[in-house]
Amino acid sequence: MLDARDIHQAYGGSHILRGVNLQARAGEVTVVLGRNGVGKTTLLKCLMGLVPLKSGEVVFDGRSVRAAPPYARARLGMGYVPQGREIFARLTVQENLQMGLATRPLGTPVPPQLFELFPVLKQMLGRRGGDLSGGQQQQLAIARALASRPKLLILDEPTEGIQPNIIKDIGRVIRQLATRGLDGEPMAIVLVEQYYDFAEALADRYLVMERGEVIASGPGSEMAEKGVRQLVAI
Repeated sequence: MLDARDIHQAYGGSHILRGVNLQARAGEVTVVLGRNGVGKTTLLKCLMGLVPLKSGEVVFDGRSVRAAPPYARARLGMGYVPQGREIFARLTVQENLQMGLATRPLGTPVPPQLFELFPVLKQMLGRRGGDLSGGQQQQLAIARALASRPKLLILDEPTEGIQPNIIKDIGRVIRQLATRGLDGEPMAIVLVEQYYDFAEALADRYLVMERGEVIASGPGSEMAEKGVRQLVAI
């Protein structure tokens, strides 16, 4: 579904990403791990076109999207949940979800499956996003990204600042999305995460970054055996 090849990116004189390769397959969760400041968020922004590449290639669903702006990538089926959620605090839950439909034809309804994944949102459709708890805002941010029915969902640290019971619910949703998406079709998931246990529980494949490079990768089932927890320990 996604094939990022030899990604290089630089801010001014700083070489942030150095030859990063990442693949994400439908039906799988690909987890990106690493300490703070190693380039994980920059990598996701490069995948979405929010930050230009210095060199490299991004292929999505069989076509190059390197030159495509973020809105075009969203139309093709890439969904993005940024770090810090970035919901619209003054808009209601309903309006936030409708913003997720910006790439769809006018009048497209909010997918009812979103309320099966996140029942609390149905109870709060008229509440402003800024009045929700951190965990509820994270659920809203994920639901907003899912509203356009993407083929690929990119998540940047969805457990950051979230209470444990909501973390458990988000993990369940991510696994369900990978398995059957919103409509029975497997979805590709790319997950950047600092919470190691959460990442290990979900990972079908993993890669570890350090100083802008991938220093380890493999099947999620081998994370414990390969000592990945020690690689990302602060």
